[in-house]
Amino acid sequence: RGFKSRRSDHFGTFKGNSMKINNKIKKILSYYESDNPGTKTNLARLLTHGRLGNTGRVIILPVDQGFEHGPGRSFASNTAAYDPHYHYQLAVDAGLSAYAAPLGMLEAGADTFAGAIPTILKINSSNSLLPSTKEARLSDQAVTASIQDALRLGCIGIGFTIYPGADASLDMFEEIQALAEEAKAYGLIVVIWSYARGNVSKDGETAIDVVSYGAHMAALLGAHIIKVKLPSAHLEVEAARKEYEKYKINVSTMTDRVRHMMQCCFNGRRLVVFSGGETKDLNGVYEDARAIHHGGGNGSIIGRNAFQRPRAEALEMLDQLTKIYLGKA
Repeated sequence: RGFKSRRSDHFGTFKGNSMKINNKIKKILSYYESDNPGTKTNLARLLTHGRLGNTGRVIILPVDQGFEHGPGRSFASNTAAYDPHYHYQLAVDAGLSAYAAPLGMLEAGADTFAGAIPTILKINSSNSLLPSTKEARLSDQAVTASIQDALRLGCIGIGFTIYPGADASLDMFEEIQALAEEAKAYGLIVVIWSYARGNVSKDGETAIDVVSYGAHMAALLGAHIIKVKLPSAHLEVEAARKEYEKYKINVSTMTDRVRHMMQCCFNGRRLVVFSGGETKDLNGVYEDARAIHHGGGNGSIIGRNAFQRPRAEALEMLDQLTKIYLGKA
């Protein structure tokens, strides 16, 4: 059966807290020294919302996979998820920090769920029907929405993907520079998805030296929040390998690698969240979260591992993730 949204009680089972800002959040906001009060307010909205409010940790639900992979590959395993309201309601009921999606997904529930959950407009996308070269060097995304769309929909910010290593990456850097400048002028935050593509091997896409380099690029491009994949211990670039070995940079465990990622993002002065990746078993999801928690990461941005599961199972999983980030599991 299709999903039926609950308009009369769309704030869900979790009752959101008012925006009380503690010293931990004030410290995080102080790291963003150039930003105007509007941008800091939107960042505070994210950091004080949901069950992880005022902890410095966040869980964000991203649902852009329909654009990237198609509706069947994204939603057939849980047909209720074809309905955009399903994702809003899932984020609300789980007490998550925010919900991120492309333009049409947010428009389809913007009125029903106005004020229920902070939203982030994913402002560029691609699709899997495009031809690709052997090394996917042509990886790129098109800008599919505007800053005005984000303002009209009441979003706290925009999300933008870059592909460090792809031939199109320099153009993508120029695109996000212009969009970030406009977004910040209007008081929005900027979230950059940074995924290495193109002139690296398949293993190199998640290599610790490559992922940390891509994350650092996102920080240098002015991101408030950086989204990356969890890195492996593999070292892709020979010049980087020499430095990691010379200075004995510890990347042996996932916790160590997360800790190093935070170093590479201005020594923890930028928020870093880690993607959930393809759907995996629950133990894998929880172990990833524990590594992020113990390594000092700021949380998870977890999509397929949530909405491709039945709703009850997804809520149970998100509850457990929240407990992990609260240090209770």
